[in-house]
Amino acid sequence: YGLPFYMQYMAHWPEYFQVAVSPGGAIMGYIMGKAEGAGELWHGHVTALTVAPEFRRLGLAANLMKNLEEISEKKHCYFVDLFVRVSNKVATDMYTKLGYGVYRTVIEYYSGDIDEDAYDMRKALSRDKDKKSMIPLPHPVRPEELD
Repeated sequence: YGLPFYMQYMAHWPEYFQVAVSPGGAIMGYIMGKAEGAGELWHGHVTALTVAPEFRRLGLAANLMKNLEEISEKKHCYFVDLFVRVSNKVATDMYTKLGYGVYRTVIEYYSGDIDEDAYDMRKALSRDKDKKSMIPLPHPVRPEELD
């Protein structure tokens, strides 16, 4: 992402932008997100989650996710969602362990030399008592169909 993209998030959703710094001052990781939608689609969204390689496998990503979920709870969101490459098994396994499930597949969401599908993964929050937000769609969607 470019600097203007980060600055937009900082200006609009500062509470969703968190950086983890080591005691020595190194940036260990960060998470950025936002709240969006309306009605039962009001939700927290994880835009980016990154942990530096030397700080992985310490539970930092889980802590950053927990903080984002708590912010989303305070904003009375129904769920938290995120997009992850279908091929990123390490990430999908981690999100599954954190309580996220695949809601739908988004065809060719990621562009590149070879376009790649994404999973839209969701975790219901306390406001979604019946976990309706996590009922998987039976068919894939295209990026232009995203709500």
